[in-house]
Amino acid sequence: MAKELWKGNEAVAEAAIKAGCRFFFGYPITPQNEIPEYMAMKMPQIDGCFLQAESEVAAINMVYGAAGAGARVMTSSSSPGISLKQEGITYIAGAELPCVIVNMVRGGPGLGGIQPAQSDYFQSCKGGGHGDYRLVVLAPASVQEAVDLTQEAFDIADQYRNPVLILGDGMIGQMMEPVEFTEVKKRKLPEKTWATVGTKGKRKTNVINSLFIDPADCERHNFHLFEKYAEIEKNEIKVEEYNLEGAEIVFAAYGTTARIVKNAINSLAKEGIKAGLIRPITLWPFPAKAFEKAAEQAGVKAFMSVEMSMGQMVEDVKLSVNGKKPVYFYGRTGGMFPTPKAIAEEAKKILGGAK
Repeated sequence: MAKELWKGNEAVAEAAIKAGCRFFFGYPITPQNEIPEYMAMKMPQIDGCFLQAESEVAAINMVYGAAGAGARVMTSSSSPGISLKQEGITYIAGAELPCVIVNMVRGGPGLGGIQPAQSDYFQSCKGGGHGDYRLVVLAPASVQEAVDLTQEAFDIADQYRNPVLILGDGMIGQMMEPVEFTEVKKRKLPEKTWATVGTKGKRKTNVINSLFIDPADCERHNFHLFEKYAEIEKNEIKVEEYNLEGAEIVFAAYGTTARIVKNAINSLAKEGIKAGLIRPITLWPFPAKAFEKAAEQAGVKAFMSVEMSMGQMVEDVKLSVNGKKPVYFYGRTGGMFPTPKAIAEEAKKILGGAK
């Protein structure tokens, strides 16, 4: 298929449909509104279901119901809306239901603004709801990658019976880029024998539940979940390593910020400063080993996490580097974004000035 120009939000919606999503429940919020708009137009054409819920809380509970029946289902929102969905998300994780959630992040806290941000990292990766649970968190850096990761997200969700979060931002959602819709490599997925699709008198009733009155049962369930999370950590880490050979400073950045960092790296190279980038594509599971390996390089003097936040991923970078090299932070927040020039200047300060 030839490349076509697509807006990020609409491309994500089309990718979900191509992945077999036939149920979408959502509620409007900028800057992700084109996703439900596109789904509202397309779902009736393919015998799918689009429903604008009365609230984000209602939408995520509809996702719970459709996922419990074994359907491929998605919802989308932006930061404050995702906050409202957190109770439902932890129920979904506890009940081990596969679904895909899209967050096109905007500035906060509170209502914040509608410009792009990355300040939902903690909420996404550390658990925005209650209890011990994990979401698989995928962070695209381009519209093409958003398409590819959205399609794969449904397979990951089905393989592990776990919700998957696409963590974009307002820039990814609103920009237009050439996209090619290619078929994602198929996985061997388990049959959904657990789904509540009716017994037809041939088996016991399936029950979808995350309530455990006996604390010993609840603990066993948590142990089971973390065995599953260990499998995800073993199999699903995605990371890009860019220009690391001979690097004096290694940047850590994800999503659209990583693209800005690459321009800073090119600018530094013209001044004789070698810099590299580690770009986590899975924010959870986090690619800690990539940072551990880079920290062992004798030539690496420091790490710098660059984010559109006040510093959230930097904590995982520090844990991964484990004190072997200093870790610095540079960020803009509230809807502002860093420039290549500012990033390069911060790097030069860390390294002791221009060469």
